[in-house]
Amino acid sequence: MRVKDSGPHHSLRGCARVIKAVTLHRGRDHVRPRHGCRVSGGTVLKPAEEVLQDLIRESNFSVHSDSELVGDVAKAAEKEDEERAKKQAEKSDKDKDNTLRRKPGLRPLPELQSIAITPWEVLHVLGRAIGLARRGAARGLAEHWGALKYSQALTGDSGTFMHLSEEGKATAEYYKAIQSRELGTGFALATARRFLKDRYPDRFVSIVPADTVLQAGWSKLGTYKPQYFAELWKPGKHSLVFPISCKGNHGDIKQSQSQLASASAHVEMVHIGPWNETPVLIFSTEIPPEGYVTVHALCAQGGGGWLKREHVKPGDLDKELSDENYFPRLQVPSEVEESLPHSFGFHVTPERYGWFGRVLARTAAAGVTAFAGNSEATAQYLTKRQGKQHFEGFAHAGSGSVQDVEHTLCGIEFAGTDHVFRLNGVRVEAFSGVAKDLFNLLVKGRLEQYRREIYDRRSSWPSPSANESWGGPVSIHPDGTVLAMRLLPDPSCPRCQPEG
Repeated sequence: MRVKDSGPHHSLRGCARVIKAVTLHRGRDHVRPRHGCRVSGGTVLKPAEEVLQDLIRESNFSVHSDSELVGDVAKAAEKEDEERAKKQAEKSDKDKDNTLRRKPGLRPLPELQSIAITPWEVLHVLGRAIGLARRGAARGLAEHWGALKYSQALTGDSGTFMHLSEEGKATAEYYKAIQSRELGTGFALATARRFLKDRYPDRFVSIVPADTVLQAGWSKLGTYKPQYFAELWKPGKHSLVFPISCKGNHGDIKQSQSQLASASAHVEMVHIGPWNETPVLIFSTEIPPEGYVTVHALCAQGGGGWLKREHVKPGDLDKELSDENYFPRLQVPSEVEESLPHSFGFHVTPERYGWFGRVLARTAAAGVTAFAGNSEATAQYLTKRQGKQHFEGFAHAGSGSVQDVEHTLCGIEFAGTDHVFRLNGVRVEAFSGVAKDLFNLLVKGRLEQYRREIYDRRSSWPSPSANESWGGPVSIHPDGTVLAMRLLPDPSCPRCQPEG
C-alpha cells in the first residue's frame, strides 16, 4: 500500500463541488516561460492553478420541462416515424418492420427550474457513470479518468448560468458528438439525482449503467435500451427502479426535441412489473457554442418499477451471480399485442424481481470498486457477460487502474487510485477513491452491510469546503466515493513548493 501525504502543495484555497472540463495538453510545442505561465502554439494557456479554482466555482444550469415540450417531442416523434416508414418502403427487405415503440404518457417534471453545481461535481457524476463502460475512451487508463478531459470545457459563476468555455467551444468543433454526449450525461444524471432525491427523501439513489445490468440476463441487447437505471432503495424495503435515457448536443432546442423523441424509444424497451406501468426519465442536454447549458427533461409515471421484497432473501446481495438467458420479449396483454409493431424488450416480471435487485446492487458496487481502482474487488461483483474477465488480472496502471493510494480528505480516510498528468504544462494529481471503511466492506464482499452504512450516512458527509489541506477541487458522493485534484510541486519553480 502506497500512502501519500495529503498536505498542502500550493496556495490554492478551498475544495470544490462544481463542473468543468479537463483537457490533457501533450503537444511538443509546449514551452515553459517565466513565472509558471504556459504557452502552446503561441497561445498563452490559463495557469493550472486558475483552472482548479474554476472547477470549484458554483454556477447554474436550467432545467426545461413543460407541456409545450411534451407537444414538441410528440411532433418530433411523429416526423421521425414518417421518415422511418418512408425509408422502410424503399427497402427491398420489406418483411422486416423497423417501426419503433415509444414510451406513452410523457409529461413534465415537476418543481425543477435550475440547479446550482460546480464543474467538478459534474465530472464526478460523469466519472462514476462511465466507470464500467469498457469503451476505451480513456486510452488504456481506467475509464473514469476519461472525465478529466473536460476539466476546462465549462465556465460560469454564481451569478450566471454555466456555458462552454473557449476550450470547450474549440473541442466542440472537432469532437462534437462525444463531448456533447458525455457532458450531457453528466448534467442529465446530476438532474436525475437531484429530482429523485427531492421526490423520495427517504430513499438512497443509485445510478447504474443499464447495458451492464441487462447483460446479466439477456445475451443480445439490440440498439435501443436505456443508458442507466436509477434504483431508489432503503434497507428492508421495496426498491423503485427508473429506466433513464440521456442524450446531449451542441445544437439547439430542435435537436433536443428529436433526441427526446429517440430517448422515448430507448426507455420503452424495459418494463418492470406490469406492462406499460414503469416510470421513466428522459433527458437531452443542450450545450450550445453560444448560450447556456439547458437540460430538457420529461418523465412518465406509473405503478410499476417496484421490486417487491418477498422475492428477496437475507444475504442475497452478498452472493455471486451467474448469467441468465432470458428471452427478450415483453409480456403484453393479448388484446394489445396485435396493435404493437413488435414485442421485443426486457421484461422484469415478478419472478425476476429478486434476481434483478441483486444485479442492480452488485453492478453498483462494481462501479464503486472500479472507481477506487481495485479490479479484483470489481470482478467479484460482475458476471462473465458483464465483463468480469476485463477486471481480472490487472497488474499495472497502464492496463487499467491500481488501488494503492490513501488520502485523508475532510477528515475521512479514503482508499483509491491516482492519475498524474500535465494540465496546461503543469503536473497535477487526480485521485479517485472511496471511504476506507466502506472500501474494506466491498473488498470482503459484504455488500449488504455496505448498503446499510451508506444509507445511514447519506446526509452526514462533510462539505468539501471543510477541507483546506488538500489544495484543490474535491467532490464527495453519498456512496462514499471521492474525486479530487491538485497541483504537484515543481522542483524548478520556487512558487510551487509546499509552504513552510
